[in-house]
Amino acid sequence: MEFQVFLAVLFAAVLHASWNAVIRRGSDRFQGMLLMTLTQGVMGLALALFVPLPSGIIWVWVLGSGALHTAYKLFLAGAYQHGDLSRVYPIARGAAPMMVVLGGFFLLPDSVEIKEYLGIASIGIGVMMMANGVFRSGETRSLIPLALGSAVCTAGYTLIDGMGARVAGNATMFTAWLFVFDAMFFTIFAGATRGRRVFVASRRAWIIGTIAGVLSLTTYWIAVWAMTVAPIALVAAVRETSVLFAAIIGVVILKEKTSVGKIIAVLVILAGIVIIRL
Repeated sequence: MEFQVFLAVLFAAVLHASWNAVIRRGSDRFQGMLLMTLTQGVMGLALALFVPLPSGIIWVWVLGSGALHTAYKLFLAGAYQHGDLSRVYPIARGAAPMMVVLGGFFLLPDSVEIKEYLGIASIGIGVMMMANGVFRSGETRSLIPLALGSAVCTAGYTLIDGMGARVAGNATMFTAWLFVFDAMFFTIFAGATRGRRVFVASRRAWIIGTIAGVLSLTTYWIAVWAMTVAPIALVAAVRETSVLFAAIIGVVILKEKTSVGKIIAVLVILAGIVIIRL
């Protein structure tokens, strides 16, 4: 992975942790996800006006991605109803790279060196260590299957988006349309399960959703672009270093508890980043 691509993905990781923190601070995480997704859909539609329309098989990739992004957000919103950012986020984002590597080994043509697999493994171990407090601290364990469901969806859309954007040959076009369909799917689900009242939100809620939407679309455009020029598994792994920034945001801004275990986990993740960059 070239250094400028590495820095771009690292910046995307900061943005990703930031929008999750914004959603976590809201009182209704589901509604926050909805407003964020609506913002993404509007931005995606605006971007779509300036790029070519997808054609042929590209529509299948885009539709599949939109569906998985919607499922990912539903699982994540549910998990945030039961746990802190610094607990949910490591499980949701930490398990995903391992799934991507496993799936990529069979599905992708990318060449990944042994040391890079070691780096990915280190990152995965570190982020799972950060989630260990769920068991040790007596926190609500129902967040675990929801966070793992989010991880499965993350791994799925990472593989689909990486391969789909390569087929499309245009990261902006692919990103724009996947968020348009994501907004359609999420809005239909929200209306069917929550009714019209879910669309009635305060000014503060709309501000939170809009900020999160801008951050989310920006970070994912960077990720999709990076997957067109670098191995998908490596992009996924470096992007998951967002757990570092989520932990910092959780402790410093959201005033969540820290521990020696979290600090050790951070060091393990940093070791993984260094190994990848050697």
